[in-house]
Amino acid sequence: MSKKQLNIKEEAARCLLCENAPCSRACGKGDVARAIRAVRFGNEAIARQWLDGCDDSDLEHAEQACIHYDRPIRIQEIADQLPQVAHADLPSLAIDFCGLPCENPFFLASSSICTNYEMVARAFEAGWAGVFYKTICLDDIREVSPRFDVLHREGDKGDFTALRNMEQLSENPAEVDFDILRRLKQNYPSKIVVASIMGSTEEQWIELAKMAEAAGVDAVELNFSCPQMRLAGMGSDVGQDPELVTFYTAYVKHSVSIPVIPKMTPNITMMSNPAMGSYFAGADAISAINTIKSVTMDERAEVSGQWTVSGLSGRAVKPIALRFILEMAQNPVMKNVRLSGIGGIETWRDALEFIQLGCSNVQVCTAVMQYGYRIIDDLKLGLQHYMTSRGITKLSTLVGEQLPNFVKPSDLDRDTVVYPIFNHENCIGCGRCYVSCMDGGHQAITFGDDCKPHLVGTKCVGCHLCRLVCPTGAIGVSKRVPKHKGK
Repeated sequence: MSKKQLNIKEEAARCLLCENAPCSRACGKGDVARAIRAVRFGNEAIARQWLDGCDDSDLEHAEQACIHYDRPIRIQEIADQLPQVAHADLPSLAIDFCGLPCENPFFLASSSICTNYEMVARAFEAGWAGVFYKTICLDDIREVSPRFDVLHREGDKGDFTALRNMEQLSENPAEVDFDILRRLKQNYPSKIVVASIMGSTEEQWIELAKMAEAAGVDAVELNFSCPQMRLAGMGSDVGQDPELVTFYTAYVKHSVSIPVIPKMTPNITMMSNPAMGSYFAGADAISAINTIKSVTMDERAEVSGQWTVSGLSGRAVKPIALRFILEMAQNPVMKNVRLSGIGGIETWRDALEFIQLGCSNVQVCTAVMQYGYRIIDDLKLGLQHYMTSRGITKLSTLVGEQLPNFVKPSDLDRDTVVYPIFNHENCIGCGRCYVSCMDGGHQAITFGDDCKPHLVGTKCVGCHLCRLVCPTGAIGVSKRVPKHKGK
């Protein structure tokens, strides 16, 4: 494959993202691993800055040092395709959330990535703006082993499209966790520390909320959404009942003076119903979504020969999370409520989508479990360079900016069409577009002896299935034109 044809994003996705990467050590003059990581997380436009000073010999040594189990990452070819970096002053990512000044919109989500002081402190040092600490309760929490399972394409190692987890809440005594939160806020006063809590009675919700406030946290999140609680009447059992959500939110809101943030469950048809209940009860913001109830049956994930329903997260759930965020952001009754977005956020572009639908901050979990706290670098840089490219100086400008472009299906334009365009120079002649159009589309592509696709315009309806299955990106789009009569 020529240098021109190399898909640097696909190649960077093969990188194992090593700790103390041998490629960077072998190069000596630059940070090769950091450049590849930038490409992997959507920052290919600025990746070259970590290769400044590297010559071909340095990159060759780096490639030879690669420990990939299959074949070395094609570092030199990636470097050849990286654009020169135009250095610019980057805008601040500071944003207000419930009256709390946040240095950036990126928070750790309540989960296994933030279960003790040392973990959260390292995340803060890395650049995360805040934490929704793992949910605290007054009950005895006993976890199972193993507790995770993944969905991935066969052959993919170390990377997955979704994670299923059977974890519940913090296993620490409540007093221990609140002391951790107190120390975190004391030692990192500029960071935002949120206590996530869960009770089973009115008295427990109030007690936990008061303990959180006494610990000096900035806000309290009410976990109405954990999908795998061992005891009835907790987690998503509450989140599916708008009346309970309303009552428990009101109890907490009347008991503390810090912001109260209910966390909604996606295991419900209309999230707006419980969300409106919490809003009328005085909620300052809403977090969404928690994990989605799911089933996987990998034999390596069974617990003593048994399985159960538990929560799914990761990049596969992002479209579902965005749908719920959109639903709440478009609700005219809830115009003043702040939103904290969760679900499948891995790159800055993922985060941007949540922000453009109305979120003032985002929470990340599964991506950290895969790649570590270090992804905060690319989350921040990517968003800053995007703002620079648009001449935006305040992150708040992006909050909700795409909401006007979302309409009901009945309001969509159905009188025009966009046809696909085939770039035969980039086409490798695999015929995937032809097969998909024949068996899943409108039989609008021919595929002859030249092994090149050709469009049958009289049959094409502009569905763009062909473009989506093309492995080389050789299919583009035309201008939007009026439909022919009968289409």
